[in-house]
Amino acid sequence: MKATLKLAGLEPLIVTPESNFVNVGERTNVTGSRAFLRMIKEGRYEDALAVARDQVEGGAQVIDINMDEGMIDGVEAMTTFLNLIASEPDIARVPIMIDSSKWEILEAGLQCIQGKGIVNSISLKGGEEEFIRQAQTIRRYGAAVIVMAFDEQGQADNYERRVEICQRSYDILVHKVKFPKEDIIFDLNIFPVATGMEEHRNNAVDFFRATRWVRQNLPGAHVSGGVSNVSFSFRGNDRVREAMHSAFLYHAIREGMDMGIVNPTMLEVYDDIPKDLLEHVEDVLLNRRDDATERLLEFAEQLKGSAGKTQEKDTAWRNDPVEKRLEHALVKGIIEFIDTDIEECRQKYAHPLSIIEGPLMDGMNVVGDLFGAGKMFLPQVVKSARVMKKAVAYLLPYIEEEKLKNPTSAENTKGKGKILLATVKGDVHDIGKNIVSVVLACNNYEIIDLGVMVSCDKILETARQEQVDVIGLSGLITPSLDEMVFVAKEMQRLGFTIPLLIGGATTSRVHTAVKIEPHYSQPVVHVLDASRSVPVTGSLLGDKRDEFIADLRADYQKVRDHYAKKTSDRELLSIEEARANKFQIDWLQQPPVPARETGVHFLDDFPLLNLVPFIDWTPFFQTWELHGRYPQILTDEVVGAEATKLFKDAQNMLNTIIAERWLTAKAIFGIWPANAVGDDIEIYSDTSRKHCLGINRNLRQQSKKAEGQANFCISDFVAPKETGLTDYLGAFVVTCGLGVDEKAKEFESQLDDYNSILIKALADRLAEAFAEYLHQQVRTKYWAYAPQEALSNEELIQENYQGIRPAPGYPACPDHTEKPLIFELLNATEKTGVSLTESLAMWPAASVSGWYLAHPQAKYFGLGKIDKDQVEDMARRKNMSFEVMERWLSPNLSY
Repeated sequence: MKATLKLAGLEPLIVTPESNFVNVGERTNVTGSRAFLRMIKEGRYEDALAVARDQVEGGAQVIDINMDEGMIDGVEAMTTFLNLIASEPDIARVPIMIDSSKWEILEAGLQCIQGKGIVNSISLKGGEEEFIRQAQTIRRYGAAVIVMAFDEQGQADNYERRVEICQRSYDILVHKVKFPKEDIIFDLNIFPVATGMEEHRNNAVDFFRATRWVRQNLPGAHVSGGVSNVSFSFRGNDRVREAMHSAFLYHAIREGMDMGIVNPTMLEVYDDIPKDLLEHVEDVLLNRRDDATERLLEFAEQLKGSAGKTQEKDTAWRNDPVEKRLEHALVKGIIEFIDTDIEECRQKYAHPLSIIEGPLMDGMNVVGDLFGAGKMFLPQVVKSARVMKKAVAYLLPYIEEEKLKNPTSAENTKGKGKILLATVKGDVHDIGKNIVSVVLACNNYEIIDLGVMVSCDKILETARQEQVDVIGLSGLITPSLDEMVFVAKEMQRLGFTIPLLIGGATTSRVHTAVKIEPHYSQPVVHVLDASRSVPVTGSLLGDKRDEFIADLRADYQKVRDHYAKKTSDRELLSIEEARANKFQIDWLQQPPVPARETGVHFLDDFPLLNLVPFIDWTPFFQTWELHGRYPQILTDEVVGAEATKLFKDAQNMLNTIIAERWLTAKAIFGIWPANAVGDDIEIYSDTSRKHCLGINRNLRQQSKKAEGQANFCISDFVAPKETGLTDYLGAFVVTCGLGVDEKAKEFESQLDDYNSILIKALADRLAEAFAEYLHQQVRTKYWAYAPQEALSNEELIQENYQGIRPAPGYPACPDHTEKPLIFELLNATEKTGVSLTESLAMWPAASVSGWYLAHPQAKYFGLGKIDKDQVEDMARRKNMSFEVMERWLSPNLSY
């Protein structure tokens, strides 16, 4: 009798040859669903549960859950969501697939799921030792496992490599780990076809052959994959994609594929596919003829309209009336003809203001409607704003001339409202605020942007002088949250009656409802991103204002009630109990690696070209509110076309930045002998450890953990002083922001917000790339605890290296007051030009700082909530007042 894959939620799922195909629901995945990501970021778990429920009701036999996103605590999000699912029988009845590229998230998920689930995924890319360790853990938890066709040399991209990796993985799992054969599922990598590249012609055939080989040669093993990958070349043409998915599945299932991630709405019944379309699709999938790709491309164009007609339409718009030409230019972001068309309008209209109020605003209203409907994306809107500004700039001299002749001519011209925007005191980050400014301006709001590091007094004084209708506050670092609370209190004290908008990466709906809104009697609204700014502002200033505010206050009260219940239910250990449950390392078995080159090192005017290979592009697209992982985002069905245009613009500017030396990159870093003393780390001048240069003070997790789980602190990864072993600690400051503000202002003076935002976003990416590059140099050359390391950029982005570089202000060490120690140890300001504001933000903004720790077991974690006793303890250790310490740590307080 053959072994059978048996899975279970509350109900069993037995996969037999008669099961045909197991459909895995894909929408509870933050990397694949922008809507689901927002729900998790905002803590809207009830909405997220509704997504899971909808998948189960829609026929998903397994649901895939992924929480891999840089701005959320993946472990906490996975744990919270799975625990909530456990109390929802209509969802929990199906098995769970825990999906992550981070082992700690996978393990957290394994501790939560009921029944028997699937881990997605492990592979040999980290070597056999890590593969075996992970497989043994999964086996202990009793889960099935997806194994990627990936090894130390990279991803399998042909038949032979798939066979080689699968055979090796299977042998290790079955013979060394004693893993049940029937619980092994291979993901054989589904790649696109019809890309125009010769080496991709056999992608589908190789998958089919490898599937057959696995089912014939690896007894008990199963085959899975992400089906939508095969049709990426035809994004935007759903008819062709649906046919490709159905035909691919038809052949893959016949060869033995019995599980996969499929969007049911992108499938067509195989027999219902028109014969001519099926012939063209199968010619490509089965690689039946040399011209298969060209024939399918031509046939696909016939389905959606010929390329010739599209080209004709692209040039025909110049024959439209001038008003329609302006609308077209605004929607498409075309700046080439704007002066000509505005001049034609000026000859036609009696007053220049009439052009702004008429065709220009009509065109921007179309832009706003398309953006609101999700049919335009942020980069396009910013380009539209550039066209609008150029048009208005052309008209300004004529408007001023008319004002001199007739001073009352402009009195009746009013926009939708006047909005003041500012990044609060001590904070230097303004990309998000600038994007919001552009989007609101595109919707006929008058914007007063006060810039960065703006004091409360200046914000409120300007608001009164300008008689603004709304104030919008932005901030990135956690101290900004406290400053926003202060501004709200001052607005209440001074009798303001206008709405307050709150935005920025560290802000949230929960923080706004719990910490800010109670201090101001007028509407206080958290705005998640630029796309929300327009409807929120319109609701606050529109006819249905009272209804909107009533609903908002009721919603925020629910948030406060939920938060209060959640806080009261949260069980925390005392700081003494948490320390007693510290993470234990056997320092005799894994002693510290002596640093090869200690002391401070400085890199001046570092070549930017060397940093390009280290850029992680995914956050770049997130800056522009285009969600998805790079490079897959370039072929995404929804945002792929715009992402590709944006990426091309970014590459062109990046080449110019490097060639013309627009930006200067500098770095300073140091490595010193060090030892842990409790939760602190003492840093010494030399290995005698007689002279202490400084003490890094750290916070410890206080949440009560499951049996066998530690309460982590950064100091746990440094050898304790009492061991007698000399360990080491590193610190760094890097910047690629020198020169960015001058160049951004140059673009702004040319009314070019698009390129102003683009250069800031690129500077941020280069700074992060510099930090990644430098960490690699420390690991392999200066500290040299991993001298043989050879990782791809993808593996670097996924942090598949030994050691960590935690930064003050981030989840593992959220205390910003540790930054001054880094700067003092390195004399960073004098050497690099990077300084700290009063709120301990780094200036220029495109800068990164942090610590280096080397131990193989060192890992990132989220501190979570802490109690009053640890705040008091930290205040004593730092010789700060309790009130000051409490303010700095306010986002992490449990009380």
